[in-house]
Amino acid sequence: MIRYLFLFFAFTFLFAFETFAQFRKYSNEFLNIGAGARGLAMGNAQVASVQDATAGYWNPAGLMGVKDNVNATIMHADYFAGIAKYDYVSVAVPVQDNKRTLGFSLLRFAVDDIPNTLFLVEPDGSINYNNIQTFSSSDYAFLFSYAQNVQLKEDQILHAGVNAKIIHRKVGKFASAWGFGIDAGVQMQKEKWHVGLVAKDITTTFNAWSFKFSEREKEVLYLTNNEIPVRSTELTAPRLVLGGGYDFTIGHSVKLLAEANLDMTFDGKRNTILSANPISIDPHLGIEAVIKEVFFVRAGITNFQKALSDADTLNQKKVWIYQPSIGAGFKINNIVLDYAFSNLANQNNPLYSHIFSVRINLVKRKEY
Repeated sequence: MIRYLFLFFAFTFLFAFETFAQFRKYSNEFLNIGAGARGLAMGNAQVASVQDATAGYWNPAGLMGVKDNVNATIMHADYFAGIAKYDYVSVAVPVQDNKRTLGFSLLRFAVDDIPNTLFLVEPDGSINYNNIQTFSSSDYAFLFSYAQNVQLKEDQILHAGVNAKIIHRKVGKFASAWGFGIDAGVQMQKEKWHVGLVAKDITTTFNAWSFKFSEREKEVLYLTNNEIPVRSTELTAPRLVLGGGYDFTIGHSVKLLAEANLDMTFDGKRNTILSANPISIDPHLGIEAVIKEVFFVRAGITNFQKALSDADTLNQKKVWIYQPSIGAGFKINNIVLDYAFSNLANQNNPLYSHIFSVRINLVKRKEY
């Protein structure tokens, strides 16, 4: 089983290596923001240890961590100081005596109330503000997840999972796109160690765009020297995320989890710690302290980049910068309230946001 899984991921890796030049860099970037305040507080280091409904986003194999109860997560975050809204909801349902788990996730990233100024200027040259209308630009992702348990030994367990995802993007009434892709992942646990590997967009997720303009809109676009699009297709290149974690115990009441992830892309050089052609690697580091199974304290570091130093603008010297994040959580019965303080925007224009999410166990197993 392990041999076949590694062959599968190796094939994905080689396929991406050969075809990276055909893909559009930064396609479907809204799918790389993160999901759940826990993961965002830990610097997006989740591939090896995630075991709740958010695993449908991070690594579908982690859905096997949902036992007995139907687990759900709800999250809302503001992006770019409230200009954009990011919403996420997921549900995980264990079946067949916890041997398999089904999951569903919905993501929405949107900018609402965008002014449409196509008809701001009248034919006689006068400005008529009453002609301004608003529209929304929104991105949706629907993830359908399946995970299965593979028992290797008594002290060694392998989980495998897969996502089928549908992408829908819409820009007012002017443009819309539909796309489809598949993710696959594994998680292995042995004693205090956690190892995870996920291949995202292994089918080269695509978006097929179509455009719709009225004759009047086409006329304005033509007169203002704007190109009128007809149809287009953008592809999202595969990426691999490898993660490892370790559990520590401090005294009798404190548990500590440390995890590191390596996010590997194959579409050419990026501004990351390891930047090559075609492979770039971006690390994520996270830590979580669990106190008496009730309180959670988290921190993480991610998004390492080289940028111009504010202290040496004359020589244009570049230095390494990174994005820290912190968070906390509190458990009350079957509900966990998570909080993260993280930068969801660009490093050069840090805009830290307060992010809240709720994890709920909806159904409790009946005892007979």
